[in-house]
This record gives sequence, structure tokens and C-alpha cells, in this order.
Amino acid sequence: MRTLSEITAALDDLYPRRWAEDWDRVGLVCGRGGNAVRKVLCVVDVVPATVIEAIENDCDLIVAHHPLLLRGVSSLDPAADYKGDLVHTLIESGMGLYVAHTNADVANPGVSDALADRLGLVDLRPLRPLTDPEHHGSGRGIGRIGRLPAPLTLAALLERAAKALPPTVSGVRAAGDPDRQISTVAVCGGAGDSYLADATAAGANAYLTADLRHHPASEHTARSGPALIDAAHWATERPWLDIVGEQLSRLVDDVLVSDLDTDPWTIHQRTGVN
Repeated sequence: MRTLSEITAALDDLYPRRWAEDWDRVGLVCGRGGNAVRKVLCVVDVVPATVIEAIENDCDLIVAHHPLLLRGVSSLDPAADYKGDLVHTLIESGMGLYVAHTNADVANPGVSDALADRLGLVDLRPLRPLTDPEHHGSGRGIGRIGRLPAPLTLAALLERAAKALPPTVSGVRAAGDPDRQISTVAVCGGAGDSYLADATAAGANAYLTADLRHHPASEHTARSGPALIDAAHWATERPWLDIVGEQLSRLVDDVLVSDLDTDPWTIHQRTGVN
């Protein structure tokens, strides 16, 4: 049986903390190193529902993508904020919490590899490669760009994305000519409008990401850039849980992957519909 320190060391090898952005907060959040880890739950978000899921399944460790404590705090008063309450609940339950965020985004395989795989893309390369010497030839970096085995129209690619990604209330939407032929696709799990120019420079016909904002998307399409597909943030990152879950299964006998939809939007209604 592995200890939390052993699991943490293995995860740090897979997703070194030095790969994370300076502003990010990754690694072990809570848990004693000597505690035994028999069962792990992999989640995108550490929220009340996923913590309850971990407790109900008798898990010893949560491995999450999004940090619970990204910004500095001066109090963990459980009565004042749900995050303080969650930290108390985790500690009182003897459960550890480990986070791999932007270091998992750039890893190979990482968040965007899992997303690209859902779309059936091949011949993957980073959308924005890491340039430090340790990453030379590693395939690490933000996003991925790849090729469809056979071209699709934008409408058909949107339909494929809708079927391939976990269901959410907001679904997926696209910007561009529905009949446009798509053969090269860029993807970025999570918020990706910072990489619109990279998708254009890479020669992508379409770019799938999350959290696209009105003005960047409008200006991008006005410049005749790649067609855009906008999906829910959680849905673009959920596929990575299968990767980290498989990696953890080599160390722990029982690994669960959460399918709880933690996308914040819960109701969708098209405008103009009575």
C-alpha cells in the first residue's frame, strides 16, 4: 500500500511543479505524508459536491485540476467561506488534496492531448511549445494542433465535439461558415482566447477551446482566422481525468474519475423562444 508521500512524489514526477505558471498554486494542499492511500478520486473542481463524492466513496486522496486556494487567504474560518469549510472537512476526514493545474496543461500527455484525442486528432504537436532546454523535442506546451484523419465541415466537426465531450447545459457553439472544410484543428483545454493568434499562425482551420469572449472572438473572425468552437470549461478539461486516473492506477488499486458536472451553468434557453 502506498503512502501519500509516495503518491505525491510520483505525481510531482509526472507534473513537475516548476512547469506551472508563477501565479499558479499546485502540488499537495493538505494531508500527512505517512497516511496510506487506498482509494483516489480525480476531479476537475474541488467543490462541495466532489468532496462529498470522495467522502461517500471512502477515498483517501483527491487529485484535482483546479486549485482550491489559488489566491492568498488570511483565514480558513469554516463559517465564513465554503473553501475554509472544505479544508476543514478534508482534514477532519483524513483526506489529502493534490492539485496539478498549468503544469498538467503543458505536460505530454496533458489536458489538451486528452481533448484532442476525444476529437480523433492525429499527428499532434503543441500549439505554443515550451522553449526551455529541458522541453526540447518533448512535445510539451500549451494547447495542441493536429489533423483530422478525413476532412469535415465545421458543422460536422461541431456535431462530433458535441458527442465527444461530456454533456453540459451550455453545450457547444461555433463561429464560422458551417460548410467550411476543416482538416487541421487546434485545441486548448480551459480558457483559450489568449491563443487565438497562435491558432491562426499554426495554420489551423478550426480552434476548439472554452470561455471565448465576445470581442476577441469577433475580432478574430473579422480577420478571417480559424473557425471557432466554444465549449464549457469543465467539459474541455474533464477528459484529462482519464489520463491521470490511468497513471494513478499503476500506483493505487482503486482510482475513481468523477463525472459530476461542475460547470456553473445549470439552465439554458435560446433567446426569442416562447
